[in-house]
Amino acid sequence: MQTFISETLNDVLKNTSSLENAVIILPSQRAKVFVKQDLKDKISIGFLPEILSIEEFIQQVSEIYQIDNIQLLFEFYAIYKKLEKDQISFDAFTSWASTVLQDFNEIDQHLINTDDIFAYIRDIERLRKWSVKGTFKETDLIKDHHSFLEKLNSYYKELYTFLKRKNIGYQGLIYREACNKIDSYLTKNSHKTFSFIGFNALNKAEEFIFQKVLENGASEIYWDVDETFFNTNHLAGKFIRKYKSEWKYYENKELKTLTSNFNSSKNIQIIGAAKNITQVKYIGEILEKKEKFNNTALVLADETLLPVALSSLPKNINAINITMGYPLKDIPVVNLFTSIFKLFLTQEKLNKSITQQFYFKDVIQFFRQPFIYQKVPNIDEFCNAIAQNNITFITKEEISNLLEKSEFNYKNSILNIFNPFTSIQQFIAVMLDLIDIIKEETVSLEKEYLFRFYTILNQLNTLQKEYHHFSDLKTFFQFFKQITAQESLSFQGEPLKGLQLMGMLETRALDFETIIIASANEGVLPANFQKNSFIPFDVKIQYGLPTYREKDAIFSYHFFRLTQRAKNIYILYNTENDGFGNGEKSRFVTQLEMLQPNITKKMISPLVVAQKNEPKEIIKNEQVLERLKEIATLGFSPSSLTNYLRNPITFYKQKILKIKEFNDVEETVAANTLGTIVHETLDKLYTPLVGKLLSVEIIKDMMQKSTDIVQHQFKVFFKNGDISTGKNRLIFEVANRFVYNFLNQELKLVSNKKNQLKIIATEEDLTSVIHVDGLDFPIKIHGKVDRVDELNGVTRIIDYKTGLVKNTELKISDFSNLRDDKHHKAIQVLLYAFLFTKSKNYDKNKKLTAGVFSFKNLNSQFLSVNFADVRKPSETNITQDKLEEFLNELKTYIVEIYNKEISFLEPIDAKY
Repeated sequence: MQTFISETLNDVLKNTSSLENAVIILPSQRAKVFVKQDLKDKISIGFLPEILSIEEFIQQVSEIYQIDNIQLLFEFYAIYKKLEKDQISFDAFTSWASTVLQDFNEIDQHLINTDDIFAYIRDIERLRKWSVKGTFKETDLIKDHHSFLEKLNSYYKELYTFLKRKNIGYQGLIYREACNKIDSYLTKNSHKTFSFIGFNALNKAEEFIFQKVLENGASEIYWDVDETFFNTNHLAGKFIRKYKSEWKYYENKELKTLTSNFNSSKNIQIIGAAKNITQVKYIGEILEKKEKFNNTALVLADETLLPVALSSLPKNINAINITMGYPLKDIPVVNLFTSIFKLFLTQEKLNKSITQQFYFKDVIQFFRQPFIYQKVPNIDEFCNAIAQNNITFITKEEISNLLEKSEFNYKNSILNIFNPFTSIQQFIAVMLDLIDIIKEETVSLEKEYLFRFYTILNQLNTLQKEYHHFSDLKTFFQFFKQITAQESLSFQGEPLKGLQLMGMLETRALDFETIIIASANEGVLPANFQKNSFIPFDVKIQYGLPTYREKDAIFSYHFFRLTQRAKNIYILYNTENDGFGNGEKSRFVTQLEMLQPNITKKMISPLVVAQKNEPKEIIKNEQVLERLKEIATLGFSPSSLTNYLRNPITFYKQKILKIKEFNDVEETVAANTLGTIVHETLDKLYTPLVGKLLSVEIIKDMMQKSTDIVQHQFKVFFKNGDISTGKNRLIFEVANRFVYNFLNQELKLVSNKKNQLKIIATEEDLTSVIHVDGLDFPIKIHGKVDRVDELNGVTRIIDYKTGLVKNTELKISDFSNLRDDKHHKAIQVLLYAFLFTKSKNYDKNKKLTAGVFSFKNLNSQFLSVNFADVRKPSETNITQDKLEEFLNELKTYIVEIYNKEISFLEPIDAKY
């Protein structure tokens, strides 16, 4: 395969007598490697010419060194503070400074007179607020915006002068200065010949410099464009057609290098795949079938797919060269540093800095980080203790005790993380110390991660010493997040071996026999360039600054140039529409389909194996039956029986396997905790009154005591919880209101002298043994009834419910289907009634009812079990016959539980 680089170098060697004075200039660092390799193959002996990327060449001409983005922001803020009296914080400054610097960069690269363009923008804004009638109302926000735009030129000039004086600069400044110095550079290097290879879209500064070099003589520029695109109005040839028609150099010169490779025979497959993950997995299948990868490139139009692509490559790839950076925000170690920031940011937010307490979630998150977790083996016990004692805030002493129990070195270094810090430099020093610790026990890739963060933190530390821009931790954290979102980790590898994995811009000047392009979707290819800018769109057009139109043409060129010499082309796109146009293939793919007649198109989807949604089934073995016999001795509670009726699998997990719910720290009072507190409060109020008749005076006395008792119960059941503010305060007030409203209802009841209310029992444990036909052992039933009282001669079995219960849930005219959820509350109170009838306190001569008080439905008062059919008068009296009928039906389910042939089977319509 004859590549563009090989073809071009043949011409360079043919027209160059000596490579000693030859300079080859390329659009990227990656292309340099391929040029060097090709020259080695073509030159038997001798020295290679000087090979430079365009950035290196421009820097050589300008004699100014490029500053990195982090330092540039610091320098710019120093300029800003010098010019402004009313200054904003550094994190607020960085929110717009990056956009301003990007605009400065574009203005300089295109050699625009800054006085003109900034005056033009200023005048536009002045015209917008101008009104003949003077009716325009200028708000403070608009005033600030206008003031800011009028200061842009002064910011630019101060920054430009400052950087130039220090002989450093951003890319645009370097380009502008290179234009000023190109004549003197060419005079000094008049003995050299220059060859520009593989360029396409040039900014105004590059155009100026290239033309100066070419007009100086003995220099050439080699374009890589196919006749199909150059000789038509196709977007891919837009820039090169423009240079051919406008440059003075081409008045008596022909274009180099025009080819006709695009129309050669190719195997092109356009593949639609559902979601990005399907694309990546299918690419793995394509690569798995290949034996050699030396001339294969995987191009990710969407560079965020890199982590997924790396984890999906097949095992037969033994060498890979990655030309794009791995985003720092996707590196696991960033979570470790974020967890350290959160320790102190949350502490400050919750006003715990003075007491030096840390929020439990932040502490657990820090110790759960893989780099720390493996060094503190007893962290799980520590987390369990936090949950059991409901500790929301943890002291440094408690953390110190945790580390003391762990047998590992560097305890003090980890404990130092929890020390209060007096400056950002001290905070950075602690993180650097942590990196020193954990790097000792990490593998090579993790060491690379840590080293990248080590260099960034060291740089920030140096800049903070000089400038002191970080006034507090919040400002520093915002900047740290911004850096990790923008910066990346560069990979090192052998660039000429194995599979080439690259972004679209990295393919410049390179050719491959097999090309695989992923995410060829509209909005990705071409990219949806909605970059922020303070320069309006019409002003950009007026001054010749690039807009989305030029950027579309750039990506069109890169896409079609890739396809010119390739023989096997696989283009994949996402067919799923997520509302942002992801389901639409790129316009470039559609154009390719029109230009190339023999294209294979197909849609792919992952192989989905249909699974039958069968309910879970647990077959009873001897161990299960033994455990069931234990339960028969220990006793069934009403809730355990209703659990079985609701879902046998839940019963199996809770009663057979003894699986308990996971304990977690209760920051907000849970519903079950609220219920327990209300129950316990009423128990404390009513227990002293057992055997007594309630009176107005007694209930009023209870109402005065209730708040103190509720508060005490919160201390008991909501350990270490704060009920002074927020949701917990509201829940505390709800608990008070529940108790008060219930007592108030009782007060209304006894205020009527006709009513006599006597408390018989509260929170009484009731037990009974029943014999079931078919079982050779008795079954114990036990339960704790919330309250038993006697109202006007009728004994009432009462269950308190803090949730909402309606009277329909206590209607049970037919016992034939107790499995139905709507009967479960009735089952519970009926079981309590049965147990009470077996107790020594039961008077068979009195009427018996059972029901609930629903604290969210107190207006309905006491809700009794109702045996009446629909549209019949209520029947609430619980007779022995009714209890016998109920119990006989319940026994059929108990027999089912102990029947070895009947499995524990999950209901098909189970809700959870």
